[in-house]
Amino acid sequence: MTDGVLRIGNASGFYGDRFSAVREQLYDGELHILTGDYLAELTMLILGRDRLKDPALGYARTFTRQLEECLGVALERGVKIVTNAGGLNPAGLAEALRALADRLGLAVRVGHVEGDDLRGRAAELGFGEPLTANAYLGAWGIADCLRAGADVVVTGRVTDASLVVGPAAAHFGWDRQDWDVLAGATVAGHVLECGTQATGGNFAFFADLDDPRRPGFPIAEIAADGSSVITKHPGTGGAVTVDTVTAQLLYEIAEPAYLGPDVTARFDTIQLEDAGPDRVRIHGVTGVAPPERLKVCLNRLGGFRNSTTFVLCGLDVQRKADLVRAQLEDAVGADGLTWTLARTDRADADTEETASALLHATIKDTDPKRVKAFSRSAIELALASYPGFHVTAPPGDGTPFGVYSAAYVDRAEVRQVAVLPDGTRIEVAEPPVTTAGPVEPLAGNDPVPFGGHEPTRRGPLGRIAGARSGDKGGDANLGVWVRSEPAYRWLFHHLTVARLKELLPECAELTVQRHALPNLRAVNFVIRGLLGDGVASSTRFDPQAKALGEWLRSRVVEVPEVLW
Repeated sequence: MTDGVLRIGNASGFYGDRFSAVREQLYDGELHILTGDYLAELTMLILGRDRLKDPALGYARTFTRQLEECLGVALERGVKIVTNAGGLNPAGLAEALRALADRLGLAVRVGHVEGDDLRGRAAELGFGEPLTANAYLGAWGIADCLRAGADVVVTGRVTDASLVVGPAAAHFGWDRQDWDVLAGATVAGHVLECGTQATGGNFAFFADLDDPRRPGFPIAEIAADGSSVITKHPGTGGAVTVDTVTAQLLYEIAEPAYLGPDVTARFDTIQLEDAGPDRVRIHGVTGVAPPERLKVCLNRLGGFRNSTTFVLCGLDVQRKADLVRAQLEDAVGADGLTWTLARTDRADADTEETASALLHATIKDTDPKRVKAFSRSAIELALASYPGFHVTAPPGDGTPFGVYSAAYVDRAEVRQVAVLPDGTRIEVAEPPVTTAGPVEPLAGNDPVPFGGHEPTRRGPLGRIAGARSGDKGGDANLGVWVRSEPAYRWLFHHLTVARLKELLPECAELTVQRHALPNLRAVNFVIRGLLGDGVASSTRFDPQAKALGEWLRSRVVEVPEVLW
């Protein structure tokens, strides 16, 4: 590998991703660095509950099992491994990896990064008494460990993109104020962080792919100027195209100024170009100094929840729903109960299932006894409620749920420490410059409207537009893109905030912001409060808004015929 680029592969987009991905990435082609992203807001809650049971836990245990069969191969091939699988206990995972290496008879240099865990100072910092409180750290602790010769670097809560930025900064000797190259690597990291979502997974136009069944994991070839080429190992499934990369760039973002602890990357400067089969070049990205404060992920135990789904078949569906709702509320009280009636039924249906609607009932309460009583009360109605009473599955005793919130802390309050392979502890320096206040989007002229009196045709928006949606705490984002400049001119002027609220009535009463990304031929919507207190607490049918974009694509709109 003498082409002057740093090949960084990803082998995990979440805690629970394809177990064999580490082995596949190591065996199927050449790499310099292998990263694994295991953390999400929900994962931090899961690890927090693990740590309550056993203080020695708090890290992604899957990772040690993956390395048990692959650590020797990585060492033989000279592939460095960088992961945030340390979660709430990076030191514990680092020690577990040393023990694993000893058991395998391997000489492995392990470094780790700590300092993100602020739970012990939560009250002092005004966070109350959360279950977890972790600041989002950046790339420079990773870079310090790699420069000190680490074979494996373990972190806690660093930003996902920093898993890529750190190795690139160490390899190319970047400075902390090289904003543009850091921004370029951040964008590449954002593409890689969710694994196969960049190579055809969860892709709006999946029917266009030759082999969508088992997409390969992505690779970024980072250059010294911060540009990159996104690709994958030859012969693996899925595809890398401008569309698949665009889709991932739109995932879980907000305004075009993408804030990170290392740099503020300007997503409105991203340029994409086809660089050959399964190769997309990212270039032109600019950046400015990062924000003054660090984001903190807080998780609290919110109480207990329970749920069941009543099946309502045939006639009088609404009356049946009203009856069982009144009966259950009489039994346990209406407080904390939420109801959703999904009218999946059809008139004169030729199967019982298609004649049925689903009534979802959920209870949340701080009293576990009341949540448990919900199960008993629901089942006691079996012979005393609407005709045809049954449920999809009996409810259980209830489970704890968490509440996510974001906070912000001055950088001076966070002491990031890189623990080098020889045990030396060095404090990681902060960026010498930060940005106060918001970063305004690039000035530019809005595209002129597409025509005005051309004939139109009614059809689903998804015939011409792709979409990708996801969760950011209690908010959702929904990015929509098209494939041509004329289509973008139409999209920009047609899909306004008001029009989005018409098409998605669940958003009608919420605050919605729209951001234009003309280089990507895209608009991105941020829908505030759609998910309540976050995925662990949400009672919404789609608690992570993963299918919100597909709902939008299914809505029927009038589109100029020439764009079909």
